[in-house]
Amino acid sequence: MAQLVRKLAAAEGRTCRILMDLAGHKIRTGPLEREPAVKHVHVRRNTLGAMVMPGEALIYRKGSAPAGQLSLPDEVFEQLQPDDRLRLVDTRGKKRSLHIVHRMASGPWLAQSKRSAYVAADTPFHWQRADADGGFHTLSEQRFADFPGMSVTIRLHVGDKLLLTASQTPGRAAILNPVGEVMAPASIGCTHPEVVKALKVHDLVWIDDGKLGAVVTAIGPEGALLNIVHAHDKGVTVLAEKGFNFPSTPLNLPPLSQKDLRDLDTVCQLADMVGFSFVESLGDMECLIAALAQRGKPHLPIIAKIETARGVRHLPEILLGTLGRHPLGVMIARGDLAVELGGVRLAEIQEELLWLCEAAHVPVIWATQVLESLAKNGDLSRPEYTDAAMSGRADCVMLNKGPHIIKALSTLSDILQRMQAHQQKKTARLRALHW
Repeated sequence: MAQLVRKLAAAEGRTCRILMDLAGHKIRTGPLEREPAVKHVHVRRNTLGAMVMPGEALIYRKGSAPAGQLSLPDEVFEQLQPDDRLRLVDTRGKKRSLHIVHRMASGPWLAQSKRSAYVAADTPFHWQRADADGGFHTLSEQRFADFPGMSVTIRLHVGDKLLLTASQTPGRAAILNPVGEVMAPASIGCTHPEVVKALKVHDLVWIDDGKLGAVVTAIGPEGALLNIVHAHDKGVTVLAEKGFNFPSTPLNLPPLSQKDLRDLDTVCQLADMVGFSFVESLGDMECLIAALAQRGKPHLPIIAKIETARGVRHLPEILLGTLGRHPLGVMIARGDLAVELGGVRLAEIQEELLWLCEAAHVPVIWATQVLESLAKNGDLSRPEYTDAAMSGRADCVMLNKGPHIIKALSTLSDILQRMQAHQQKKTARLRALHW
């Protein structure tokens, strides 16, 4: 990708800088327990009970099935043909048939059934093929291969409890007694167990970009017990690999992870700038500056990504301690900042960050969800126009990828050109108004 950027920039006679990020410590939710490997082939019926759509199932090659999808051994998968039939007895003891329709362009076979079925891994079946007279004969007796079950569902509401564990044991749903009372709360692990051990009572914990907010109420040998204080009215489903934010907890993690250090070797070879995720102090900056010097890139510009409350508090120190020593830019990463500070506080803080960086003559990147609806869906909400106009007070605007990114870029360019006559960074230009 970097080679292609260089090639096209040269062909166009333009300069295109490449910025590569160091991801930082990705603190994520751990894996979840899996339900039994059973595929429900569901027939859709109208209000009178008549079938309006047969049940459908995708059948994958063994080892490639997504969670909750059927799979077959290679020797059977490759020899299937349209109109073949798989006769089986499902988990309820019901006799059912899956009729092979055709092979999908993406690889799996599409099968249909006129009656609902629950098919488990290792279920035996008769593989049958039609005769010339329309009857079916059995080619062989086979079994479905193992396939992964779906992850358990953990859905939490305000007032619920969640146990955040320091172990890598898969998370589980709450354990209920026969009358529905919670005997043991739901649990979820953390990819950085040392973070759980650093938590204290009353610390705040945010999960999945702030969709779920909690307060630590107790610390025990199994981990930290959280009380959910913020969630959607209909609840929030906790999934694996979703991000954590700990705005009130000093995590004391090293500034650069081992992966960051490995990635930095590639960054130094290919990039014009390096993005430093979750930078929180001048000490963090000095660590990266030293790592760049060790790799023979002592002047590779650093984009300090301000993503946490501690990063905001220490920004003056970061600016004053880095200026004159190393080329520096700042990214206002509004996604994580909104989680850490709250949306209302963010509205004020982003203004203060712009003032500080302008005073220090440090370029600023305005980031997170600018024209997001347009880039992803092709349409734009009215508030997004205002947000895009506000981004003109920074030196650079970051857009996220999407199928309509070219349209989003064109729209942003139009907005910024109109606004540049009104605003120069944080200063109004007071040009004459006209319709």
